[in-house]
Amino acid sequence: MRKPFDIASLVVILVTFILFIVALFTKGFTQDLLLESGIFLVSVKLIMMSYRNSVYIKSIEDELKEIKRLLGSGS
Repeated sequence: MRKPFDIASLVVILVTFILFIVALFTKGFTQDLLLESGIFLVSVKLIMMSYRNSVYIKSIEDELKEIKRLLGSGS
């Protein structure tokens, strides 16, 4: 079973979240909070898209291996 996220992705999420919390306490609940929230959400979205792409690539690789196996056993 594959892990949902690799270590690097988890570190990026954690660091971004920590920086978001620090910005929250240093700037308070101002309009800048929306900017900080947007940055955090974009980072998480990019990591989620990267994970989804890796799962999709894995499924394509599995299908190609199956096709190769079928072609190899047919001849």
